[in-house]
Amino acid sequence: MKSTKVIVVAIALAFALVAGGFAVGRETQKSGTQENPNLYNASASQSRNVAIPSFADVAAQVSPAVVNVKVTSVEKSASSDQFFGKDFPFPGFQIPIPQQPQEFRREGTGSGFVVSKDGLVLTNNHVIANAQVITVTLNDKTQYKGRVIGRDPKTDLAVVKIEPKESLPVVTLGDSDAIRVGDWVMAIGDPFGLTNTVTTGIVSAKGRTIGAGPYDNFIQTDASINPGNSGGPLFDMGGKVVGINTAILSQSGGNVGIGFAIPVNLVKALLPQLETKGNVTRGWLGVAVQPITPELAQSFGLKQTEGALVADVTAQGPAQKAGIKRGDVIVNYDGKKVDNSSMLPMLVASTPVDKTVPIQVIRNGKIETFNVEIGKLNDQNLALNKEEEKSDWGLSLQNIPPEERSRMGLSANSGVAVTAVEPGSPAADSGIQPGDVILQVNQTPVSSVAGVKSEVAKAKGDKPLLLLVRRADGSTMFAALSHDVG
Repeated sequence: MKSTKVIVVAIALAFALVAGGFAVGRETQKSGTQENPNLYNASASQSRNVAIPSFADVAAQVSPAVVNVKVTSVEKSASSDQFFGKDFPFPGFQIPIPQQPQEFRREGTGSGFVVSKDGLVLTNNHVIANAQVITVTLNDKTQYKGRVIGRDPKTDLAVVKIEPKESLPVVTLGDSDAIRVGDWVMAIGDPFGLTNTVTTGIVSAKGRTIGAGPYDNFIQTDASINPGNSGGPLFDMGGKVVGINTAILSQSGGNVGIGFAIPVNLVKALLPQLETKGNVTRGWLGVAVQPITPELAQSFGLKQTEGALVADVTAQGPAQKAGIKRGDVIVNYDGKKVDNSSMLPMLVASTPVDKTVPIQVIRNGKIETFNVEIGKLNDQNLALNKEEEKSDWGLSLQNIPPEERSRMGLSANSGVAVTAVEPGSPAADSGIQPGDVILQVNQTPVSSVAGVKSEVAKAKGDKPLLLLVRRADGSTMFAALSHDVG
């Protein structure tokens, strides 16, 4: 009985504490709203300052100029040979019966946006590639047949022309250089065929290189971009286009918060040529460049890793004619600072053909200036960036016979062959491959294994060993190594 009384008292005490807690809670709320009325007002004010903005007005304003681009192509299946089976009267023989390739229709969809009232539509080149029929559907469901009047695969841009019955609503092209990382942006497109889908996010980064081509310079955004968004516009808060949604980074094929858009300033520079000529004419310097790693900077005696290292110079190209050499570091192009190797192709490409531009380089620790007359780029002389990876030793070397040197286009006293790379070694990790040819060690030409070892023996201290390597495709690259030859 005594135990029961204790339990009853405990329960009663618990109820009293809970009730008191509610009372205290109510009293605290009362105190916060009556005795200190500014407490919650300040919190509400702070919430208003960080509230997500509404894109409703901007979306309503620009959506009529965003279109769906449907593409139909006719493709042929690979021809396949049929064979007689086990009932063929001559066992052991298989006689193929040639089959005619079968044609089939393939349909794809993307997005685009109107840039002129008479029906110019911008989209991605990969959206309209191989198209036999292009159907452009406006926001009001009106459909027009489109024709490609200009395309540039190197930047993945295309211009499609439709013939509207009346003037069309158009977008305003903004300034992609003016947007900042963290600014709000809005994407409109047709992901998965869901027309006029609006998504929002921020600019996550600028100047992204994703390996799409020699002129990579993408805006990264976390605004949802999915298949079907390609070619659609990326807007700023003012309703101006700052990019063309082009690619996503995803293992599943869906949005994971990493999308990429072509900066609209690049589009504005190319649009007149695409509209009038159907293609783009670019400037050509005639060099292959690579990034400067800390090891390369140390090897070349540079104080920093800024600039573009010249890994190769095209014979009789504009750069060679002006005096630029392999091993030079380009730090300024036509008055513009070259921060890294990815900047240079864009600067050169936008230069008018036959224009003479001053180019500053660092050579042997000194600044030199060369005046270069820019040539015209074509598919045969396109020089891509050479990506430099951290490299090291782990190689087997072999002298090159004279007849083999001649076949490879090497001079009589030039080059040592890489015959093997030890799996898992630093050399393998660096990307050096069997078939590569070592041309220089510490900027001294080598023609034998003994010559390589001699130059290695001269290396002192912790300074990396600098190799010039010729690849199997004839291109060259520098590699900074930090261990002896094995």
